[in-house]
Amino acid sequence: MKKTVVAGLLVVVLVEVVAVMMPDRRVLAWGAGAAVAALLVTLRWSLRDDADPEESDHAVDDAAELLGQWRSQTDILIQRADSTRLQWDRHLRPRLAREFAAATGHRQAADPTAFGATGSMLFGPELWQWVDPDNVIGTGAAAEQPGPGRAVLDEILRRLERL
Repeated sequence: MKKTVVAGLLVVVLVEVVAVMMPDRRVLAWGAGAAVAALLVTLRWSLRDDADPEESDHAVDDAAELLGQWRSQTDILIQRADSTRLQWDRHLRPRLAREFAAATGHRQAADPTAFGATGSMLFGPELWQWVDPDNVIGTGAAAEQPGPGRAVLDEILRRLERL
């Protein structure tokens, strides 16, 4: 595009120089006008939408690939919800806590009491225990207990959506 504009301006200048050298200067305006018109037509032609079918198919493939990746990640998250408490604490709890903090605008580091109170009010005590970032258990027998499951994850996500 830049090359087209520069080349067009050079053609206009060249036409002007040639027209100035001619003894009949009435041609000057017509020559410059024709050169500018040719430049504008060339620019318009270069800006037209000539999307190749291959490019549009590539965009569709990218969208399908992104959707497939999203579905795969969502399936993994759901499997982790149905897995152990350790999997929940490692993968789902941090994500849910980040989403909660972003949705409410409260940062846990700024005021942990307000963060916990807001979480308890929004989720209730039985769901807040699964979102609360301070309720992580370590490794051991308790870590191998079953996670809360898909129903709890679904209810937490519904309440986050309402925000």
